[in-house]
Amino acid sequence: HRHQRDRHPAPAPPRSGVVPARARRRPCASAALVATALVAVAAVAPRAEAPPRTAEVGEPGPHTFWLTDTLFGHAQLFDGDTGEMLATVDTGQTLSPKPPFYSRKRHEFYSVEIAYSRFRRGARTDYVTIHDAHSFAVKGEIVLPSRTSESATSIAYAALLDDERFLATFNQFPVASVSIADVERRRFVGTIPIAGCAGIYPLGPRRFASLCGDGTMLVVSLDERGRAASTNSTAKFFDAVEDPVMMSGGRDGERWVFVSFAGMVHEVDFSETPVATTRWSLVSDAEREAGWRPGGKQHVALHADSKLLYAIMHEGEPGSHKQAGPEVWVVDLAKRERVARFEMPNFTAAFLGTTMQLGTDGFVGWLMRTLLPGGGAHSIAVTQDAQPVLLARNEQMGALAVLDARTGELLRMIGEVGLAGTRIEVVP
Repeated sequence: HRHQRDRHPAPAPPRSGVVPARARRRPCASAALVATALVAVAAVAPRAEAPPRTAEVGEPGPHTFWLTDTLFGHAQLFDGDTGEMLATVDTGQTLSPKPPFYSRKRHEFYSVEIAYSRFRRGARTDYVTIHDAHSFAVKGEIVLPSRTSESATSIAYAALLDDERFLATFNQFPVASVSIADVERRRFVGTIPIAGCAGIYPLGPRRFASLCGDGTMLVVSLDERGRAASTNSTAKFFDAVEDPVMMSGGRDGERWVFVSFAGMVHEVDFSETPVATTRWSLVSDAEREAGWRPGGKQHVALHADSKLLYAIMHEGEPGSHKQAGPEVWVVDLAKRERVARFEMPNFTAAFLGTTMQLGTDGFVGWLMRTLLPGGGAHSIAVTQDAQPVLLARNEQMGALAVLDARTGELLRMIGEVGLAGTRIEVVP
């Protein structure tokens, strides 16, 4: 946790000396010397240290977001308008940290974590840590008897449903399932089997969906206690072998948008019965021939009000779906056409310029941007306000770009955001 201490370390006391023999024969001089020494010692005596003061964080703004760091095993909260790091939450011994979830009702953050009794071995405990949203003090925890899954990104591996009461976590062992924790009542509810499926995509206060290997999605509805009330599947809308969709998706209410490896857009509307799906191409025939395709780790983002979809794009071969992209394409979902192409800034120059204290402006900054490869973006996210910003990062460079989501203008580079990580999560 982030703490701020008011420390005033005292300098080391002076070395004790031996009084010369002739000084001992002069009582007055000796007394004066002792008095002087006592005054000096009193002047440098250690002061009583003030109690540590916990830094308070205000209510999250529209541009507040979490970044995860797989190397340090934590998540950091940033202000996108100032670039300031507001808080750090350790995520136990997880290999791929999940961003904490925020409840505006209770002013709390919920962090899904793992701990082993012998560091990386021994008895394993999965749990949800409950933090005060302002002081980040730990208020409690909920032990999960199941085993929470992890992946390189852990995208959609946990979610707080819309009424902010039920927290769902995805498990792969011993079978695919979803565990439900009641964060309002501070208790574990139970586990729901979802064989052949993965991920948690919220659809409301008591409903979520999961992507399935047969090209469908499983829809799970909960009762008032958080237990499974019903499950049903959509029709098949993608081919998991020929052209699978990625776990990263964009949400607009009860509609989710996914993009496949080859650049096919799949819109899934859960507000209709039966669930409606549409499919169309993000790239033209000429662009597909040139090799343009989506890639990255968190490769899409959706601004719900404007119905604009953002996708990381690169020129590559089949199988390059995890490759960073030099561009982000902006697509109008209503018109099904691209309306802008944003060039990504040079993440390498920003990271090295800050880390090596060379600066990112002036001649040195220009030289690094000119000579060093930009790296491209692996992950993006977009805020949901009326003046949205697009957040972009390269997973290997500790730098994050904040762009105007409407124009693509680079507003700022945040040069110290950790060393390795893929997830960006805007605080809702």
